[in-house]
Amino acid sequence: MLPTARFAAFSFFALSLAGLAEQPWVSLFNGKDLDGWTAKVAGHPLGENPFNTFRVEDGILKVSYDGYDKFGTQFGHLYSNLAYSRYILRMEYRFEGARMADAPGYVNLNSGVMYHSQPPQSMSLDQGFPVSMEFQFLADEGKGKRPTGNVCTPGTHLEMDGKKVVQHIVESSSPTFAPGEWVKIELEVRGNDEVIHRVNGREVLRYQKPQLDPACKIVSAAPLVKAGAPLMLGSGHIALQAEGQGVWFRNIELKALEE
Repeated sequence: MLPTARFAAFSFFALSLAGLAEQPWVSLFNGKDLDGWTAKVAGHPLGENPFNTFRVEDGILKVSYDGYDKFGTQFGHLYSNLAYSRYILRMEYRFEGARMADAPGYVNLNSGVMYHSQPPQSMSLDQGFPVSMEFQFLADEGKGKRPTGNVCTPGTHLEMDGKKVVQHIVESSSPTFAPGEWVKIELEVRGNDEVIHRVNGREVLRYQKPQLDPACKIVSAAPLVKAGAPLMLGSGHIALQAEGQGVWFRNIELKALEE
């Protein structure tokens, strides 16, 4: 091959690789309504948004409890209508107001985004949490260190350095943030291979092999396994959490990753 031909071939190859690596960011939230999302709140039918829990105001997707007399066990999530496998998800969140007085103490200044979640259509009426993985959001309670960006595992496990981790929460290396502060998070999900948590542009946690846990006491994955779901989680829905604490979300965007 002549030198000029080699250069041309190399240039075309490099451009092709660049095109594969740079997929566009796609907005999952249009800033106007809940189009593309479906609510599921424990004790309520799929698609019902009781007391206007999930709402859009001033371009912000808000979880609000101003319409509730009591919380009870009405844990809720807002699910993406589509499922995803390999992607980077980014958004900003901040906490607003106090938790519901009768909600469990642990939900204070606590929320998150679930991924690799079971479809909301597969959940029972009173099921509070989906079988999923969670990028947990936390804020300062004034009681010392409380990092955000942890991973929680309702009905699931994960691996780190080739070893299965069975504890429900694995803490990140993130700093602690004030409740009213907007925090930027990024979740990089590579199917079943690896997951990376970033907070304000810095990596705070990395793990591998998200998988179902049929024996979990929080929410069992046994019905999914019985129905034929693979133990290793490689895809699923994204869900924003509403568990008794007001929280705001904005700039929710996703970029697909190549295989």
